[in-house]
Amino acid sequence: MKGTLVNVAAVVAGSLVGMVLKKGIPERYQLTVTHGLGMAVGLIGLQMALKTQNILIVIISLGLGGLVGEKIDIDRWLNRLGAWISRRLGDQYGDAGQGFVTASLVFCVGAMAVVGSIQDGLTGDASTLYAKSMLDGVFSMVFSSTMGIGVALSGVSILLYQGSITLLAGICSSILSDAIITEMTAVGGVLIVGISLLMLKLKTVKVANLLPAIPVAAVVTALWLK
Repeated sequence: MKGTLVNVAAVVAGSLVGMVLKKGIPERYQLTVTHGLGMAVGLIGLQMALKTQNILIVIISLGLGGLVGEKIDIDRWLNRLGAWISRRLGDQYGDAGQGFVTASLVFCVGAMAVVGSIQDGLTGDASTLYAKSMLDGVFSMVFSSTMGIGVALSGVSILLYQGSITLLAGICSSILSDAIITEMTAVGGVLIVGISLLMLKLKTVKVANLLPAIPVAAVVTALWLK
């Protein structure tokens, strides 16, 4: 869990710095930076997605995961939580709800979040999460300068998501092969591309409803390799 705790601290610290810097950044600069980050996030997603060794596993996982996510309607619950945060905090700190939802998805869906948490849980080696913490600290600083304090609140999502994976990794250590982790990473990459589309306002994608595709990828890969 130590890697996750450091990650949360880095996001909160970066967000606070970004909130201070926001006061001196004109809106048009904030918009340009947001678009640049959106394209960078898309590139990261593509790099992850292309690591797949079997595109059929990715397709099946996204299809089945989408059905599960749509049934639960994770996107609706996540956006309702974001709207509640916005109402509670008002608009004096930016759109807190949007910042929370966007940052939570960006910081939690990536390969480093999954692989690093598993590594921490299996071996106690948190080096991947430490590296992720540095990256997330920079991203949170820029995100919060454009989206406000909601980015800092995404630390709660990181704690719950990565912490759960770390704890479960020890229990499931016997079935988490390199092939399974690779396909989970690839599916996560596709979801990150979806996040970039949202950030660029090119397409409305219910990325949260596709989150079950990541654990589904583990199951599909395990069955595929039997």
